[in-house]
Amino acid sequence: MNSLGPISKFIRHNYKHFNAAALVDAAEGYKQHMNQGGKMMITLAGAMSTAELGLTLAEMIRQDKVHLISCTGANLEEDVFNLVAHDHYERVPHYRHLSAQDEQELLNRHMNRVTDTCIPEAEAMRRIESVMLNQWTQADQSGERYFPHEFFYRALRSGSLKQHYQIDPKNSWMLAAAEKNLPMIVPGWEDATLGNMYSAACMRGDIKKVHTVRTGIEYMIQMAEFYQGITQQHSLGMFQIGGGIAGDFPICVVPMLHQDLGIHAKLWGYFAQISDSTTSYGSYSGAVPNEKITWGKLGIETPKFIVESDATIVAPLIFSYVLNH
Repeated sequence: MNSLGPISKFIRHNYKHFNAAALVDAAEGYKQHMNQGGKMMITLAGAMSTAELGLTLAEMIRQDKVHLISCTGANLEEDVFNLVAHDHYERVPHYRHLSAQDEQELLNRHMNRVTDTCIPEAEAMRRIESVMLNQWTQADQSGERYFPHEFFYRALRSGSLKQHYQIDPKNSWMLAAAEKNLPMIVPGWEDATLGNMYSAACMRGDIKKVHTVRTGIEYMIQMAEFYQGITQQHSLGMFQIGGGIAGDFPICVVPMLHQDLGIHAKLWGYFAQISDSTTSYGSYSGAVPNEKITWGKLGIETPKFIVESDATIVAPLIFSYVLNH
């Protein structure tokens, strides 16, 4: 207890029961997994980058508390949108009371709303589009192919966006990931804003070879190779924020290796999920961890945790606890 910082001590003192206790259990389990030599994958669904999760996630990456990230295309790009256009964002705290006309007026101003936050099209999306289009076309013309996150890494490392930074760079988890060359998978990237822009560039003929950006099947193959490599010496855990493809895609690597390839694969060594999905609705995102035993993903002995709460509140607290803040 003495090694804990003030935030961690507050959590330990006050969070005794129900979802609060589950938060502590998941955080303690994360630390124990790491202390035993385990590695961790974090999955990001929802709009966690627009919620500025980088404020804690970037430090988790820098301190080697994260070894792989699986995220949606939206989370991949929205951290960079925030990096270059933060001062142009608008908060709409009364979003529950907006009329259809209010929403139309936001559209007319090219402000795209994510719950209580509006992302400015020109300063965020179009600014990134111009840089990424340059990356895509250069690769296309030279016959090179990269994954979506690798194109972002190249853009960030090039320094072409640095003049536009509007937050402290230490609070961008994508910058931290690029600096670490953190392994990443981004399944279903095509449905993100940049994925749409890439599709449009292919349709215009700006990009001649559609597979210049590598796809989901290749991500699964890379995930399988990463999993086999890292689990030779370490147990790999999974910390899932939300549901959807960011979590569903990578967790399947174990049964795929075992059942479809006939290769021995260790089960995931830790599993925690922050979820607000309702199990009884048939939602896979809301399934209790034990259901994953029946799919050959988790074992009877795998430490399993679920915190049924708001990820924008829970994730920063757990990360702060893991970091002993």
